[in-house]
Amino acid sequence: MSADARTRPGGLAGIALLVAAVACFAVLDTTTKIISLGVPLLMALWARYAFQAIATTLAVLPKRGWALPPTAHPKFQCLRGVLLLTSSALAFFSLRYMPVGEFTAIVMITPLFMTLLASVTLGERVSMLRWALVTGGFVGTLIIIRPGGEGFSWAMLLPLCLVASNSWFQILTSRMARTEDPITMHFYTGWIGTLLASLALPFVWTTLDSWTLWAGLGLMGLMGTVGHFMMILAYARTPVSTLTPFLYAQIAFAMLGGWLAFSHVPDDLSLMGMLMIAVCGAGGAWLAVREGRLPAAQAAES
Repeated sequence: MSADARTRPGGLAGIALLVAAVACFAVLDTTTKIISLGVPLLMALWARYAFQAIATTLAVLPKRGWALPPTAHPKFQCLRGVLLLTSSALAFFSLRYMPVGEFTAIVMITPLFMTLLASVTLGERVSMLRWALVTGGFVGTLIIIRPGGEGFSWAMLLPLCLVASNSWFQILTSRMARTEDPITMHFYTGWIGTLLASLALPFVWTTLDSWTLWAGLGLMGLMGTVGHFMMILAYARTPVSTLTPFLYAQIAFAMLGGWLAFSHVPDDLSLMGMLMIAVCGAGGAWLAVREGRLPAAQAAES
């Protein structure tokens, strides 16, 4: 797509859809942190995927009936579902112990981490400027985590595990998107996550007496489903390279959510680290456009 096309209504609509999607993800993460205080995390995880699975099924039924959507790679669909469920579980556990803004900033190094993976596992050539951006993103992460500091705990390592699993998920997604229908991928992801989470459900099920907790679970499912659907629509309208810098708006939405729900404001060092991650990530997206490479990473899914 040409540079002029990016500013046409379709391109602007894609940007608006993506910003709305990452706002949904920020609401999802903030709600997850609130819900984690009163609902077992595995139960919340099951509810989040069950909502997506049912909503996606209802969306495809009128067109495809009860037959499973066709896929050329059922094994990769299963692997993709497992990777996303793993990422979601790590996100849920991370949010129990970490502020929403700081958590989101760390997860947003995923595109930078994928550069490292591409170099190590795929043998791709990485320019010195790109290495500098990757290094800057990881330095920003260390500033937020501050290993050895008074506020450091083992739970701060969970988002780094999430970055690794989400990077493999994004790489697999980018390969499958060449031949698979996005709605089909969304369908299988929802049901695989639901079925796997259902295995643990009998062991963690808790009767919820408060309607607000049920409402929170419903909101989590709604925000996750709507956010991912709007992201699909955004990438169908606008090039990935154009949209990628706008993914970092999720950090601002997450900070707003943390402030509104928990009155939490990141300290100066954390803000510095978050800014470094956002600048290096956006710089990586700009460099991808300049080099003619489209980054595969999308917003962190949870």
